[in-house]
Amino acid sequence: MRTSTVTRPISPAREHTRAELTRGTFDLLVIGGGILGTSVAWMATQAGLRVAMVDAGDFAGATSSASSKLVHGGLRYLQTGNVGLVAENHRERRALSGSVAPHLVNPMPFLVPVYKGGPHGAAKMGAGVFLYSALSAFGDGVGRVMTPAHARRLVPDLRTDGLKAVAAYHDHQMNDSRVAVMTVRAAVEAGAVVLNHAPVQGLRTTHGRVSGAEVRDGVDGTEFGIDARLVLNATGPWIDHLRRMEDPAAEPSIRLSKGAHLVVKPNRPWHAALTVPVDKYRVSFAIPWEDHLLLGTTDEEFTGDPAEVAPDGADVDQILGEAGTAVGADVLDPANITYSFAGLRVLPGGPGGTSAAKRETVVTRGRGGMLSVAGGKWTTYRHIGRTVIDRLRRSRSVPLAEDMSPTLKTVPLPGIARPEAVAHRLTADAEPPRRMDPLVARHLATHYGSVALDIADLVREDPSLGERIHPEGPDIWAQAVFARDSEWAQTADDVLRRRTTVTVRGLDTDDVRARVEALLAER
Repeated sequence: MRTSTVTRPISPAREHTRAELTRGTFDLLVIGGGILGTSVAWMATQAGLRVAMVDAGDFAGATSSASSKLVHGGLRYLQTGNVGLVAENHRERRALSGSVAPHLVNPMPFLVPVYKGGPHGAAKMGAGVFLYSALSAFGDGVGRVMTPAHARRLVPDLRTDGLKAVAAYHDHQMNDSRVAVMTVRAAVEAGAVVLNHAPVQGLRTTHGRVSGAEVRDGVDGTEFGIDARLVLNATGPWIDHLRRMEDPAAEPSIRLSKGAHLVVKPNRPWHAALTVPVDKYRVSFAIPWEDHLLLGTTDEEFTGDPAEVAPDGADVDQILGEAGTAVGADVLDPANITYSFAGLRVLPGGPGGTSAAKRETVVTRGRGGMLSVAGGKWTTYRHIGRTVIDRLRRSRSVPLAEDMSPTLKTVPLPGIARPEAVAHRLTADAEPPRRMDPLVARHLATHYGSVALDIADLVREDPSLGERIHPEGPDIWAQAVFARDSEWAQTADDVLRRRTTVTVRGLDTDDVRARVEALLAER
């Protein structure tokens, strides 16, 4: 499994967490701190259960922070006739953007260019985006067809050669790492006990039933055990590895699809994203994100070590080639790539290509009673968590049902606030020259919500923490301190890639990394 070794003294907070994990018996132990495991932990704690969650690496350190950063209904699912799935996705999308995480989930117009000789005609795409908006009850306006000239004002690098029309609709985007961290925080505030960089070395059993796990703290190497009435395997690409700890004869239950992305620096700002049809079913995206463009994704079967997944030359060529259908060549110069990453979709086992496989959640029970859950998508992560909890509540084989209370339908993530209001507060909180830079204030407001005020408090206590981590980016040193002290960051990657946006902007220099390592060592 994916593991990490940090080898430094642990903090008092981590020592306290570790002691809490060894105290008594938990109702539920979730192994895997990706968004699926975190969602289940959050929902189970809301249901009144005593919940523990551990991850071999960082929370959302693998696939959950390697998505296309979308909260969307899934326009392409209309092509396969899956109208019900699109409607369900829209309900969750609007809940996230409206009442759960409006501070983290942002609206974004999307354009679908229709070219001569392309896989879809203008009339078909116009009808498709109209139906798409109807399934969201027109909450984001009406899908329509616009002229190429209008579209070019929104996407200045849009290729117009052979462009017949452009269909327009609305969806949402997010910084998946920040949403994941905030969901972990929500689970902890509800009562969960969590520890990252804590790989499972083996499973505990009592009378043939899985009753906990043997864990090693990846920070200082200490080994300890966790007892639980029920263990949930939510390890994503490593799900079968853990299933074989329970039953060495367990057959493979999943297959993996690699999704690679590129981050490029545009020459000028975009005001809309592109959904580029590749063929009858597949699309590629070009999305404004963190002052850059996010390009992708691929969808190819992956059979290697999940810990080694990374974009390769073929992925780069494919992504740039597919984007080149609609994006000007000057933007797609490989020299403009600031960062690249890849994740693994966990799909049900079976025949056929991965691009045609169902994106569904599968829950199975092993011979030792361990439940394994895999699949799903970011947009419906809360729904998946509720689905698993409902399964636990109904299952006679699960010794928890009688102890579970109904969960609230909507619980906001920490920091819920309008980003505009938070940004105004941050800039108005001090007199010049100590007043926060408006760009930094906006960045904090849209990545933390009202929690950004806690970061501002750090700057007031130590003005040097208001300095930018890198002069070309909006992240400040107070975020690194906050990540260390309040967001479970243990490594430079935890801070630079998943708690801030330094790495994805291509600003992760040797000097920056060394300063972050020194900051972490001060713990």
